[in-house]
Amino acid sequence: MTSLDPHAARAALRLAHDHIAAALEERNLPVEAVEGLDLRVGHFVSLHKAGHLRGCMGVLESAEALWKALPRTARLAAFEDPRFPGLKPHEWPQCQLELSLLTPFVAVAGVEQIIVGRHGILLEAQGRRALFLPQVATEQGWTREETLAHLCAKAGLPPDAWQMADCRFQVFEAQVIREEIQGL
Repeated sequence: MTSLDPHAARAALRLAHDHIAAALEERNLPVEAVEGLDLRVGHFVSLHKAGHLRGCMGVLESAEALWKALPRTARLAAFEDPRFPGLKPHEWPQCQLELSLLTPFVAVAGVEQIIVGRHGILLEAQGRRALFLPQVATEQGWTREETLAHLCAKAGLPPDAWQMADCRFQVFEAQVIREEIQGL
């Protein structure tokens, strides 16, 4: 699995953090190359507040280096996730930032090949799709079947749609980088 070393992981957190902070202060921060962040990789930025999801956005794959794509993804997670209102300055100190760097997607023949807690899952069926990062099922305490039912619901499908013949799955792994925003 392609991953960042500890120095580059900290730089990635700082980059995402700084671009969210700049947006909250209504100032532009130039996007500049950061050593060690040249990977072109799918990634997600998640914000958690008081242990609850506050925003999460990402890309499945990226033609851009992480240093260039990550600032945009961080701003999207903080301000454009349609499930939440945009982040407000007073909330920022209470948030935890999390980055997930994705491995390439691999098709699986059946759900029995999905390992909860290790694999992130991309479900596709009936022209719809939904994704869970690897840590979601573990954080929620879900079994494989519960994870798949919730994934179906996220895609706007009946909870048992994962059992249908036209349902396709791809799995991936992720390097998850977390840090308290105050501790950066």
